[in-house]
Amino acid sequence: MSKTPAQKASKTEVIAAKRAAAVTATREAAKAVTADKVVIFDTTLRDGEQCPGATMTFEEKLEVADFLEEMGVDIIEAGFPIASDGDFEAVAAIAKRLKKSVVCGLSRAGMKDIDRAGEAVKHAARPRIHTFISTSSIHIKHKLMKTEDEVLGMVADQVRRARNWCDDVEWSAEDATRTDIEYLIRCVDTAIKAGATTINLPDTVGYATPEEYCQMFQTVRERVANSDKAIFSVHCHNDLGMAVANSLAGLRGGARQIECTINGIGERAGNAALEEVVMAIKTRSDVLPYSTGIKLEMLNRASRLVSAATSFPVQYNKAIVGRNAFAHESGIHQDGMIKNATTYEIMKPESVGVSKTSLVMGKHSGRNAFRSKLKDMGYELGENALEDAFNRFKTLADRKKHVYDEDIEALVDENIATSHDRTKVVALTVIAGTMGPQSATLTLDIEGHHHTTQSTGNGPVDAIFNAIKKLVPHEAKLDLYQVHAVTEGTDAQAEVSVRLSEPIEGKSVTAKAADPDTLVASAKAYIMALNKLMSKRGRLHAQAAG
Repeated sequence: MSKTPAQKASKTEVIAAKRAAAVTATREAAKAVTADKVVIFDTTLRDGEQCPGATMTFEEKLEVADFLEEMGVDIIEAGFPIASDGDFEAVAAIAKRLKKSVVCGLSRAGMKDIDRAGEAVKHAARPRIHTFISTSSIHIKHKLMKTEDEVLGMVADQVRRARNWCDDVEWSAEDATRTDIEYLIRCVDTAIKAGATTINLPDTVGYATPEEYCQMFQTVRERVANSDKAIFSVHCHNDLGMAVANSLAGLRGGARQIECTINGIGERAGNAALEEVVMAIKTRSDVLPYSTGIKLEMLNRASRLVSAATSFPVQYNKAIVGRNAFAHESGIHQDGMIKNATTYEIMKPESVGVSKTSLVMGKHSGRNAFRSKLKDMGYELGENALEDAFNRFKTLADRKKHVYDEDIEALVDENIATSHDRTKVVALTVIAGTMGPQSATLTLDIEGHHHTTQSTGNGPVDAIFNAIKKLVPHEAKLDLYQVHAVTEGTDAQAEVSVRLSEPIEGKSVTAKAADPDTLVASAKAYIMALNKLMSKRGRLHAQAAG
């Protein structure tokens, strides 16, 4: 029997009413659990640096830590002190350096781990130890090879040991989202009773859905009698692309700390991206009634800084900080933007530190114009760094008809990345063509002294890399050589990415460099990667000697 128009209309109204009620319920539920301040816990220097090839130098870590504190990050996880002497030294230096942010060191459940973390952060103005242990049956059986009761005892012991070092102790249930909820409740209850002030329930392998993650927090907080004694935290990985969605769902479940990284870097597919989390909260305050202390206008520069330090490029279509995040090419979109920017932009580019206008730069531009352009792009350079960047800009402008924002970003970021390098490219001449053999004459500055050699190879790039090997003998293996254009046109800068690995230790690093000459960019990228690899090797040898 067919329904009448009135019956159809009535059904539509019921569905609409249910949807409206659901939205209202979500908003009211969020408001009910909030004093609305969300603590931002940045783990770029720890989880982010564990991303293969993303290792930062000591100086780069200090620079990133300084910037994160200035940007308003509440807690900075500076490293994993037991992992190496280099990690310990970096955490200790950051702990002594920062005054406003909490400085956190990570440790496993072992007493030596915890004591090492305690030693590293003990001089911090606001120290924290973050200690974790696996709680899922998969991890307990195959990784820890212990019983649930044994792990429960370790939870109490590790928290108490950490409390001997500082009052601020965070405890994490590794693989919480695949842990039996009854056992998870017992673990959390034990950790809080032992003195944990923050409880982190991470989605370690990026397995959860937002609904499941929200429900887990609600259940644990409701059933642990003393849950109000601790702040609950989310830590989400992006294996299924839901890290940010899960992090925000955790807030609805009562969590008030989000663990995240700049650009979303981290193990495997990465972590929840700090810039996406805080801008979602800012932009959708109607359904996410929370606040953070992050200075949003610094987000774009933070992204560039971490990308330069790790040599990990930011994908063009990356939310918030990608090159195309506020770019419009379609004629329909352009027409809408001209009439009213809100037709296609839900955020103002200025709100994250992106200039909405492009200052055209060329060979006739002076220092003041260049300084102003850098400021608009979010760069604040010292006089020496500014002078070096300006000279490189003038050289580039003489070789290119148009210098775009992306060209300036590439040369300034490369300058930041190479400022502490012991070896740099001074001059390069390459002979190539059909008659062969291809040859390269290369001059390097090695610790202040110039060295020149000539070498041949199976192609110009091979000749260049052979020349580098003559001047800087090494056994590193070339795992990746990749070229793409920074901008459009035949005079575009070439950006070359190089990945090198140690054949024995298996350590790998990635570096990138840009230049209008692809061969020059190739030499620079290879040298930058080699500098990183040798720096890492030096730290390892120093640890072995100690």
